[in-house]
Amino acid sequence: MITSLETTREDLVATRLTGTLDRADYDQLVPVLESKINQYGKIDLYWEMDGVTGWQPGAAWQDIKFDVKHVNSFRKVAIVGDKKWAEWITRMIKPFTTAEINFFDTEQKAEAMAWVGLKV
Repeated sequence: MITSLETTREDLVATRLTGTLDRADYDQLVPVLESKINQYGKIDLYWEMDGVTGWQPGAAWQDIKFDVKHVNSFRKVAIVGDKKWAEWITRMIKPFTTAEINFFDTEQKAEAMAWVGLKV
């Protein structure tokens, strides 16, 4: 499940991911991201992974298609969560984008928010 988090910046998308992500999650998130990218050119992203257990095949495909299309549409990406998932995702993404991508342990949530400019 993907839940949007409130932000004070229009060019920042903040989300909390939980459980197993499915295509419906991406069908909800992708239009928001594309709208912000179309409006601002490049945006910042805050991904808080809280107990993520995986991706269903449809969600994984949506993720790959989006990433290929928008490989250079992000300035900063903060990935927060369980070391196993977040660190793996960070390593997978870095070679394919010009964005600054940083992984933060769950205990470093406040640091991640500050780094990406998220004020709650």
